[in-house]
Amino acid sequence: MPDVGLEDIEVELFVRALQLRHGYDFSQYSPASLKRRVLQLVQAQQTGTISELTARLLHEAGFLQTVLEGLSVPVSEMFRDPEVFRALREQVFPLLASYPQINIWQAGCAHGQEVYSLAILLEEAGLYERTQIYATDFNESALRHAQEGIYPAKEAQLWSRNYLAAGGSHTLADYYSARYELIKLDQRLRRNVIFANHNLVTDEVFCEAHLVLCRNVLIYFSDPLQDRTLALFRDSLVRGGFLCLGTRESLDFAPSAADFVPVDAGLRIYRLGPRTPGGE
Repeated sequence: MPDVGLEDIEVELFVRALQLRHGYDFSQYSPASLKRRVLQLVQAQQTGTISELTARLLHEAGFLQTVLEGLSVPVSEMFRDPEVFRALREQVFPLLASYPQINIWQAGCAHGQEVYSLAILLEEAGLYERTQIYATDFNESALRHAQEGIYPAKEAQLWSRNYLAAGGSHTLADYYSARYELIKLDQRLRRNVIFANHNLVTDEVFCEAHLVLCRNVLIYFSDPLQDRTLALFRDSLVRGGFLCLGTRESLDFAPSAADFVPVDAGLRIYRLGPRTPGGE
Protein backbone atom coordinates (compact mmCIF):
# COMPACT_ATOMS: atom_id res chain seq x y z
CA MET A 1 0.00 0.00 0.00
CA PRO A 2 1.43 3.43 -0.91
CA ASP A 3 2.52 5.70 1.93
CA VAL A 4 -0.04 8.52 1.80
CA GLY A 5 0.19 11.29 4.37
CA LEU A 6 -2.84 12.36 6.40
CA GLU A 7 -2.86 15.83 4.87
CA ASP A 8 -2.84 14.34 1.36
CA ILE A 9 -5.90 12.26 2.25
CA GLU A 10 -7.61 15.34 3.66
CA VAL A 11 -6.87 17.32 0.49
CA GLU A 12 -8.31 14.53 -1.66
CA LEU A 13 -11.49 14.46 0.45
CA PHE A 14 -11.71 18.26 0.34
CA VAL A 15 -11.43 18.28 -3.46
CA ARG A 16 -14.04 15.54 -3.71
CA ALA A 17 -16.43 17.43 -1.43
CA LEU A 18 -15.97 20.60 -3.47
CA GLN A 19 -16.86 18.72 -6.65
CA LEU A 20 -19.81 16.75 -5.28
CA ARG A 21 -21.33 19.58 -3.25
CA HIS A 22 -20.71 22.53 -5.57
CA GLY A 23 -19.61 21.19 -8.97
CA TYR A 24 -16.10 22.71 -9.01
CA ASP A 25 -13.46 20.19 -10.09
CA PHE A 26 -9.92 20.85 -8.85
CA SER A 27 -8.83 17.22 -9.16
CA GLN A 28 -6.54 17.92 -12.11
CA TYR A 29 -4.73 20.87 -10.59
CA SER A 30 -1.05 20.45 -9.77
CA PRO A 31 -1.11 18.49 -6.45
CA ALA A 32 1.73 20.45 -4.82
CA SER A 33 0.25 23.83 -5.75
CA LEU A 34 -3.26 22.82 -4.72
CA LYS A 35 -2.11 21.47 -1.35
CA ARG A 36 -0.19 24.66 -0.67
CA ARG A 37 -3.24 26.81 -1.36
CA VAL A 38 -5.54 24.60 0.71
CA LEU A 39 -3.14 24.86 3.66
CA GLN A 40 -3.01 28.64 3.21
CA LEU A 41 -6.81 28.65 3.31
CA VAL A 42 -6.75 26.61 6.54
CA GLN A 43 -4.42 29.16 8.07
CA ALA A 44 -6.44 32.14 6.86
CA GLN A 45 -9.70 30.66 8.15
CA GLN A 46 -8.11 29.33 11.35
CA THR A 47 -9.85 25.99 10.97
CA GLY A 48 -6.96 23.97 12.37
CA THR A 49 -7.26 21.10 9.91
CA ILE A 50 -8.28 20.55 6.30
CA SER A 51 -11.08 18.29 7.52
CA GLU A 52 -12.60 21.20 9.44
CA LEU A 53 -12.37 23.26 6.25
CA THR A 54 -14.22 20.48 4.41
CA ALA A 55 -16.98 20.46 7.03
CA ARG A 56 -17.50 24.20 6.62
CA LEU A 57 -17.57 23.79 2.85
CA LEU A 58 -20.29 21.15 3.12
CA HIS A 59 -22.47 22.79 5.76
CA GLU A 60 -21.87 26.55 5.86
CA ALA A 61 -23.91 28.63 3.45
CA GLY A 62 -21.84 31.17 1.59
CA PHE A 63 -18.48 29.58 2.39
CA LEU A 64 -17.96 28.40 -1.20
CA GLN A 65 -16.98 31.88 -2.42
CA THR A 66 -14.36 32.15 0.31
CA VAL A 67 -12.92 28.82 -0.80
CA LEU A 68 -12.86 29.76 -4.47
CA GLU A 69 -11.13 33.04 -3.69
CA GLY A 70 -8.52 31.15 -1.68
CA LEU A 71 -7.91 28.50 -4.33
CA SER A 72 -7.68 30.82 -7.33
CA VAL A 73 -4.58 32.89 -7.93
CA PRO A 74 -5.76 36.39 -8.98
CA VAL A 75 -2.26 37.90 -8.98
CA SER A 76 -1.19 40.12 -11.85
CA GLU A 77 -0.06 43.59 -12.81
CA MET A 78 -0.58 45.93 -15.74
CA PHE A 79 1.71 45.14 -18.68
CA ARG A 80 3.26 42.26 -16.75
CA ASP A 81 6.32 41.07 -18.69
CA PRO A 82 6.26 44.25 -20.82
CA GLU A 83 8.37 42.65 -23.53
CA VAL A 84 5.42 40.32 -24.21
CA PHE A 85 3.06 43.24 -24.68
CA ARG A 86 5.59 44.98 -26.90
CA ALA A 87 5.79 41.83 -29.04
CA LEU A 88 2.01 41.66 -29.28
CA ARG A 89 1.93 45.31 -30.31
CA GLU A 90 4.70 45.00 -32.90
CA GLN A 91 4.28 41.44 -34.24
CA VAL A 92 0.65 40.45 -33.66
CA PHE A 93 -1.47 43.61 -33.85
CA PRO A 94 -0.36 44.46 -37.43
CA LEU A 95 -1.65 41.05 -38.55
CA LEU A 96 -4.85 41.35 -36.55
CA ALA A 97 -5.42 44.67 -38.30
CA SER A 98 -6.35 42.78 -41.48
CA TYR A 99 -9.60 41.54 -39.85
CA PRO A 100 -12.72 43.74 -39.97
CA GLN A 101 -13.66 42.54 -36.47
CA ILE A 102 -11.18 41.26 -33.87
CA ASN A 103 -12.16 38.93 -31.03
CA ILE A 104 -9.73 38.45 -28.12
CA TRP A 105 -10.24 35.95 -25.32
CA GLN A 106 -8.39 36.73 -22.09
CA ALA A 107 -8.82 33.48 -20.16
CA GLY A 108 -8.13 33.58 -16.43
CA CYS A 109 -8.35 37.37 -16.33
CA ALA A 110 -7.99 37.59 -12.52
CA HIS A 111 -8.45 41.22 -11.40
CA GLY A 112 -8.33 42.56 -14.93
CA GLN A 113 -4.97 44.34 -15.08
CA GLU A 114 -3.92 42.60 -18.29
CA VAL A 115 -7.34 43.18 -19.85
CA TYR A 116 -6.97 46.93 -19.43
CA SER A 117 -3.36 46.71 -20.63
CA LEU A 118 -4.59 45.14 -23.85
CA ALA A 119 -7.32 47.74 -24.23
CA ILE A 120 -4.80 50.58 -23.90
CA LEU A 121 -2.41 49.18 -26.49
CA LEU A 122 -5.26 48.39 -28.88
CA GLU A 123 -6.53 51.95 -28.44
CA GLU A 124 -3.10 53.34 -29.27
CA ALA A 125 -2.81 51.03 -32.29
CA GLY A 126 -6.15 52.28 -33.63
CA LEU A 127 -7.73 48.82 -33.35
CA TYR A 128 -9.89 49.02 -30.25
CA GLU A 129 -13.06 50.28 -31.95
CA ARG A 130 -13.32 47.02 -33.91
CA THR A 131 -12.14 44.74 -31.10
CA GLN A 132 -14.22 42.74 -28.62
CA ILE A 133 -12.36 41.45 -25.56
CA TYR A 134 -13.91 38.53 -23.67
CA ALA A 135 -12.40 38.43 -20.18
CA THR A 136 -13.22 35.27 -18.26
CA ASP A 137 -12.50 33.72 -14.88
CA PHE A 138 -14.27 31.25 -12.60
CA ASN A 139 -13.80 33.52 -9.57
CA GLU A 140 -16.83 35.83 -9.30
CA SER A 141 -15.10 38.07 -6.77
CA ALA A 142 -12.13 38.56 -9.10
CA LEU A 143 -14.51 39.35 -11.97
CA ARG A 144 -16.26 42.03 -9.91
CA HIS A 145 -12.90 43.55 -9.03
CA ALA A 146 -11.91 43.52 -12.70
CA GLN A 147 -15.13 45.26 -13.74
CA GLU A 148 -14.55 48.03 -11.21
CA GLY A 149 -11.03 48.75 -12.50
CA ILE A 150 -9.91 50.19 -9.13
CA TYR A 151 -6.42 49.40 -7.84
CA PRO A 152 -3.97 50.60 -5.16
CA ALA A 153 -2.16 53.78 -6.21
CA LYS A 154 1.10 52.31 -4.92
CA GLU A 155 1.11 50.05 -8.00
CA ALA A 156 1.00 52.96 -10.45
CA GLN A 157 4.75 53.64 -10.54
CA LEU A 158 5.64 50.05 -11.51
CA TRP A 159 2.78 49.88 -13.98
CA SER A 160 3.89 53.15 -15.59
CA ARG A 161 7.37 51.72 -16.14
CA ASN A 162 5.85 48.55 -17.58
CA TYR A 163 3.64 50.60 -19.89
CA LEU A 164 6.58 52.52 -21.35
CA ALA A 165 8.64 49.33 -21.71
CA ALA A 166 5.70 47.77 -23.56
CA GLY A 167 5.84 50.55 -26.15
CA GLY A 168 3.15 52.83 -24.79
CA SER A 169 3.01 56.10 -26.70
CA HIS A 170 1.61 58.39 -23.96
CA THR A 171 1.77 58.15 -20.17
CA LEU A 172 -0.21 55.65 -18.14
CA ALA A 173 -1.62 58.53 -16.08
CA ASP A 174 -3.62 59.51 -19.16
CA TYR A 175 -5.76 56.42 -18.54
CA TYR A 176 -6.63 56.72 -14.85
CA SER A 177 -7.70 59.12 -12.12
CA ALA A 178 -6.23 59.01 -8.60
CA ARG A 179 -8.04 59.54 -5.31
CA TYR A 180 -7.74 58.32 -1.72
CA GLU A 181 -4.66 56.17 -2.44
CA LEU A 182 -6.52 54.42 -5.23
CA ILE A 183 -6.46 54.70 -8.99
CA LYS A 184 -9.53 54.16 -11.15
CA LEU A 185 -8.98 53.28 -14.76
CA ASP A 186 -10.88 55.22 -17.40
CA GLN A 187 -14.16 53.37 -17.83
CA ARG A 188 -14.00 54.01 -21.58
CA LEU A 189 -11.44 51.19 -21.60
CA ARG A 190 -14.29 48.85 -20.63
CA ARG A 191 -16.51 49.77 -23.55
CA ASN A 192 -15.51 46.74 -25.63
CA VAL A 193 -14.90 44.29 -22.78
CA ILE A 194 -17.32 41.58 -21.70
CA PHE A 195 -16.51 39.99 -18.33
CA ALA A 196 -17.96 36.49 -17.91
CA ASN A 197 -17.67 33.41 -15.73
CA HIS A 198 -15.91 30.52 -17.48
CA ASN A 199 -14.16 27.52 -15.95
CA LEU A 200 -11.28 26.15 -18.02
CA VAL A 201 -11.54 22.82 -16.20
CA THR A 202 -15.14 21.98 -17.09
CA ASP A 203 -16.46 24.46 -19.68
CA GLU A 204 -16.16 24.27 -23.45
CA VAL A 205 -15.16 26.73 -26.19
CA PHE A 206 -16.16 30.22 -25.12
CA CYS A 207 -15.92 32.18 -28.37
CA GLU A 208 -14.29 32.28 -31.80
CA ALA A 209 -11.10 34.24 -31.22
CA HIS A 210 -8.32 35.80 -33.25
CA LEU A 211 -6.10 35.98 -30.16
CA VAL A 212 -6.23 33.97 -26.93
CA LEU A 213 -4.22 35.07 -23.90
CA CYS A 214 -3.91 32.79 -20.90
CA ARG A 215 -0.84 33.73 -18.95
CA ASN A 216 0.46 31.92 -15.87
CA VAL A 217 -2.63 29.78 -15.39
CA LEU A 218 -1.48 26.49 -16.91
CA ILE A 219 1.40 26.26 -14.42
CA TYR A 220 -1.20 25.33 -11.79
CA PHE A 221 -2.67 22.50 -13.91
CA SER A 222 -1.66 18.86 -14.21
CA ASP A 223 -0.32 17.70 -17.59
CA PRO A 224 -3.67 16.18 -18.73
CA LEU A 225 -5.53 19.36 -17.80
CA GLN A 226 -2.93 21.48 -19.60
CA ASP A 227 -3.48 19.34 -22.71
CA ARG A 228 -7.25 19.74 -22.45
CA THR A 229 -6.98 23.50 -22.03
CA LEU A 230 -4.57 23.91 -24.95
CA ALA A 231 -6.93 21.90 -27.15
CA LEU A 232 -9.75 24.20 -26.01
CA PHE A 233 -7.74 27.23 -27.08
CA ARG A 234 -6.86 25.60 -30.39
CA ASP A 235 -10.51 24.92 -31.12
CA SER A 236 -11.40 28.51 -30.20
CA LEU A 237 -8.96 30.13 -32.62
CA VAL A 238 -9.68 31.07 -36.20
CA ARG A 239 -7.21 29.76 -38.78
CA GLY A 240 -4.00 31.72 -38.30
CA GLY A 241 -5.10 32.95 -34.86
CA PHE A 242 -2.64 33.66 -32.07
CA LEU A 243 -2.04 32.14 -28.64
CA CYS A 244 -0.08 33.87 -25.87
CA LEU A 245 0.92 31.92 -22.75
CA GLY A 246 2.86 32.90 -19.64
CA THR A 247 6.63 33.07 -19.87
CA ARG A 248 6.95 30.10 -17.51
CA GLU A 249 4.66 27.98 -19.69
CA SER A 250 5.35 26.15 -22.92
CA LEU A 251 3.82 24.02 -25.63
CA ASP A 252 7.01 21.97 -25.96
CA PHE A 253 5.72 18.76 -24.38
CA ALA A 254 2.03 19.07 -25.23
CA PRO A 255 0.33 17.11 -28.03
CA SER A 256 -1.21 20.42 -29.15
CA ALA A 257 2.25 21.75 -30.03
CA ALA A 258 1.93 20.24 -33.51
CA ASP A 259 -0.95 22.62 -34.25
CA PHE A 260 1.03 25.79 -33.53
CA VAL A 261 3.92 27.65 -35.12
CA PRO A 262 6.11 29.83 -32.85
CA VAL A 263 5.92 33.56 -33.47
CA ASP A 264 8.26 34.23 -30.56
CA ALA A 265 8.97 31.00 -28.68
CA GLY A 266 10.88 32.78 -25.92
CA LEU A 267 7.92 35.04 -25.16
CA ARG A 268 5.45 32.14 -25.62
CA ILE A 269 3.56 33.63 -28.55
CA TYR A 270 2.31 31.10 -31.11
CA ARG A 271 0.15 31.05 -34.23
CA LEU A 272 -2.31 28.33 -35.18
CA GLY A 273 -1.01 26.58 -38.26
CA PRO A 274 -2.69 24.27 -40.79
CA ARG A 275 -4.35 21.22 -39.34
CA THR A 276 -2.00 18.25 -39.20
CA PRO A 277 -2.78 15.23 -41.42
CA GLY A 278 -5.37 13.07 -39.75
CA GLY A 279 -6.53 15.93 -37.53
CA GLU A 280 -10.11 17.07 -37.30
